[in-house]
Amino acid sequence: MYRYDEFDERFVRERVAQFRAQVTRRLEGSLTEDEFKPLRLKNGVYLQLHAYMLRIAIPYGTLNSRQLRQLAVIADKYDRGYGHFTTRQNIQFNWPKLRDIPDILELLADVEMHCIQTSGNCIRNVTSDHFAGAAADEIEDPRPTAELIRQWSSLHPEFDYLPRKFKIAVTGADHDRAATKAHDIGLRVQRHPDTHEIGYEVMVGGGLGRTPMIGKVVREFLPKKDLLAYLEAIMRVYNLEGRRDNKYKARVKILVHEIGAEEFTRRVEAEFARLDGASVNADPEEVARIAAYFAPPAFQTLPARSTKLEAYKAMNPAFARFVENNVTAHRAPGYAAVTVSLKEIGAAPGDITSDQLRAAADLTERFSFDEARISHHQNLVLPHVRQDDLFALWQALGAAGLATANVGLITDIIACPGLDYCALATARSIPIAQAIAKRFADEKRQALIGALGIKISGCINACGHHHVGHIGILGLEKNGVENYQITLGGDATEKAALGERLGPGIDGEDVPEAIERIVAVYLAERREGEVFIDAVRRLGLGPFKAAFQTLTGQEARHAAA
Repeated sequence: MYRYDEFDERFVRERVAQFRAQVTRRLEGSLTEDEFKPLRLKNGVYLQLHAYMLRIAIPYGTLNSRQLRQLAVIADKYDRGYGHFTTRQNIQFNWPKLRDIPDILELLADVEMHCIQTSGNCIRNVTSDHFAGAAADEIEDPRPTAELIRQWSSLHPEFDYLPRKFKIAVTGADHDRAATKAHDIGLRVQRHPDTHEIGYEVMVGGGLGRTPMIGKVVREFLPKKDLLAYLEAIMRVYNLEGRRDNKYKARVKILVHEIGAEEFTRRVEAEFARLDGASVNADPEEVARIAAYFAPPAFQTLPARSTKLEAYKAMNPAFARFVENNVTAHRAPGYAAVTVSLKEIGAAPGDITSDQLRAAADLTERFSFDEARISHHQNLVLPHVRQDDLFALWQALGAAGLATANVGLITDIIACPGLDYCALATARSIPIAQAIAKRFADEKRQALIGALGIKISGCINACGHHHVGHIGILGLEKNGVENYQITLGGDATEKAALGERLGPGIDGEDVPEAIERIVAVYLAERREGEVFIDAVRRLGLGPFKAAFQTLTGQEARHAAA
């Protein structure tokens, strides 16, 4: 993974010193909250419902054991003993005191971490495939590209005050695990069909929030050498022409929609032609220097299948279930990628305690070449585990309360913090996720249902990505009561789609029953081997709407009684 050089070290330390002085001035009263707000946002500090919240950047979701242990120290010393992993592969602490935040930033700097560009109208943390460098279907590891973009965009003078926040995601495989089409810019590594040269498909204008849109392809193939100049051309068009008069219409997706993808592309290509590419694009030696940090670890030469693993699976059904749900094929023979679910039944999705952070650090060091990942599904990934070690890893995870075998199943729910923490939220997300998980807790039933992704947001800003959930749940306030809209058919992969509403909103207590009725239709109508989202595409919304409306009809009768 990438390591700081002298410039990175000095840059981060200077920012900590600057922010310490700003915090002192705020606490002394020489800065008002209005004056302080843009300064704290530049350093990842939000003011939430109950306290300040600190959002820490985890570039492309990659961590090592030293960093995990430092997060545990911060959780214990400055928070309430836990942290929350987000859908942008970051971690948030919800209870720090403002006076302590400079000290937290110093601790982060000690392990090459910071909070810069995790908020504000700038290019945010660049996200990527959580199986990068391990995925069997990968064309190229996307993390060197993500790191190059991180370095290019950090404090870029032209893009420090954009019309709105800007999000970029990179995937290195045809199967999109990074939700690239739901980002302002999505990059998909690909080989040119004729020359086999590696480059990028470039998509612009995706995004969720109150106006969800799927990204449009503006370049079918961009040579790698031209990446930064092309990104700079996109950003210049957006920076010059994006709306600043209305923050709800300021994202690049609105610009692309208003002028059309064809005209937007024309303007980008014209800007790209005007740019002096040689002065913008990275020096090949610098690209090679960055890529060297992501060289594969020293994998052993192993058989493709482990007889030891198969024997343990045969002896232990619970372990076999864990392997089936939480283990993914690896590009290196004899290895596997393991997803550690942070969705224990009844727990808040994405939360992890300080003890679990320390346990994860130990296991990362012991089993995964000292490398872990955070997924945008709010889970932890150990990307490089020997198949022979999977049983020992599973036992250790179990001792730490981290062996829940539900990855990709109906209880592996994505949820934002919602009204329990967030100042923007209009409804709770966490209790809804907990209620659904408890309703479907039975492991055999989860296995019967199979792959099904539920995503929950507590407001229209859609941090829980509900628009692209197979089942999406949006919590809103309606006449002083929390009310939940259910959508169906969303997808965040290469087949990206936005979910459609099934009907009027319902009370929170009725959400588990609504999910029950949707699932019942699927189980009754599915073909052999057909997963939920494919059944929804084949059947259309009709039968699901009919089942949902029986619930809303009951509600109406109850209200009239």
